[in-house]
Amino acid sequence: MKSTGTFDFGVIDHQSSVPPYEQLKNQIILRVRDGKLLSGTRLPTVRQAASDLGLSVNTVARAYKELEEQRIIETNGRLGSFVRASVDEFADRMREAAEQFVDEALDCGADEKRAILYLSAAFSAKARS
Repeated sequence: MKSTGTFDFGVIDHQSSVPPYEQLKNQIILRVRDGKLLSGTRLPTVRQAASDLGLSVNTVARAYKELEEQRIIETNGRLGSFVRASVDEFADRMREAAEQFVDEALDCGADEKRAILYLSAAFSAKARS
């Protein structure tokens, strides 16, 4: 397993309408997708990340939990949290999800524009929850 070394999550915009946990989650996903965080890379502890970013421990824990649910990272008790998905795994999962969404939209008789409106609304609703 790779260590974190100096880990750069980027900047959390506390003035943004996007909640901080969602910003953190999105930044990690982007780094996985861009190949900047490789499979096996160890993430900072929840406490360390919270301290580095000026966030509460619960905020970072929520981001990590959702990333675990999405199978982007995995936590191994005291060993810490590690990037699980490689760039290819992430791309494959996103492609599969997109294909399932398109199939459902077409089955419902939605065109691309209407389907994208529903997708956008779902993203907005998730960001608020």
